[in-house]
Amino acid sequence: MRQVTVNRQTTETQISLTLNLDGTGCYEIDTGIGFFNHLLELFAAHGSFDLSLQCRGDLLVDGHHTAEDVGIALGTAFQQALGEKRGIHRYADLVLPMDEALILIALDLSGRGYLGYEVKFTVPMIGQWDTQLLEEFLLALTRSMGLTLHVRLLAGKNAHHIAEAVLKGLGRALCRAVTIQPNMEGKIPSTKGSL
Repeated sequence: MRQVTVNRQTTETQISLTLNLDGTGCYEIDTGIGFFNHLLELFAAHGSFDLSLQCRGDLLVDGHHTAEDVGIALGTAFQQALGEKRGIHRYADLVLPMDEALILIALDLSGRGYLGYEVKFTVPMIGQWDTQLLEEFLLALTRSMGLTLHVRLLAGKNAHHIAEAVLKGLGRALCRAVTIQPNMEGKIPSTKGSL
């Protein structure tokens, strides 16, 4: 099984995370920020990843360190669980609707962290969640995971729907990319011989 546990402790956050790439979408998540919990639950459920995550952050300051450090820990977990990435699909893309919102996700498990992010929110906050923190979370995730990720908002006005569509789409695309291809026989999906 491709399952790992990551513990990350700084003066700003304490994170304990267990990820199973070959799960069924079970989750137990507590970041201290209700809407962030919701987004990560959608990510796990739509990606069919089992995810247990507890984060205690300096929320009296704001949610920035929590969002960033959860992204770092989750990216690290994916990187460790994938190992040499033998036999995986590597690439995935999709367009996901959420009511009036329409999101494009394209990604490559290239080993090179890059985020192309074109998402505009019409409001600064969703509950206690600063909408700017979605980009910070994704940036930390892509860097620590070595993930090339493009996210585009094609249509949408409702901030809740937009944010949900991004995490649902990311979960579904990553599920495809990490899936083992039976015909790859443990080969690394690159002509370079490594990723």
